[in-house]
Amino acid sequence: MCVAALPALGGGVAPLFFASLGIQGAQMVAQNRAAAQAANYQYEAARRSAQSAEQAFAQQQEGLAANLKETRASKGQERLAARVQGQQARGAIAATEGVSGNVANLLSMDASRQSANLTNSINQTMQSAEGQFRRNVLGLQSQRDSRLNAATDMQNQAYATAKRNTSGIFDFLGAGVQTYTGLLNA
Repeated sequence: MCVAALPALGGGVAPLFFASLGIQGAQMVAQNRAAAQAANYQYEAARRSAQSAEQAFAQQQEGLAANLKETRASKGQERLAARVQGQQARGAIAATEGVSGNVANLLSMDASRQSANLTNSINQTMQSAEGQFRRNVLGLQSQRDSRLNAATDMQNQAYATAKRNTSGIFDFLGAGVQTYTGLLNA
């Protein structure tokens, strides 16, 4: 504000008004700087939190995928062992002396059934592991989304804080004008 543009206040009032206005302005500038720093810190913390959520999700999902891969390999070996065991049992039955045709066929069918049951059991375990993997991934996605939403909330709060700080300047100017007009009318 230009002093010459203001109508004259009473002799001792003008310096007091400008001193008061200057003190209020300095206080407001200091408050705005502190609030801007706090908003910047909050925004940066939100950005780092979102980045951390993404990294944690990727690492956890990678761990789950590695676990599933190991389970698949292990169950594949178990399936192969079950097949070999069934073939060995059928071979042993065929090689047994003194076993008649019908008995040998029944024993061979029983060995095949046991091998198939073992393979089915392994397949069910694998299906269960894959289902658990999908549920775990969905849980990780929910965790990540929750953390990202919290980070977005922090960013929005930082923006709101910054916006409040700029509106404080207009409040200060309005108060100065109000005080000035009050002094003129007094």
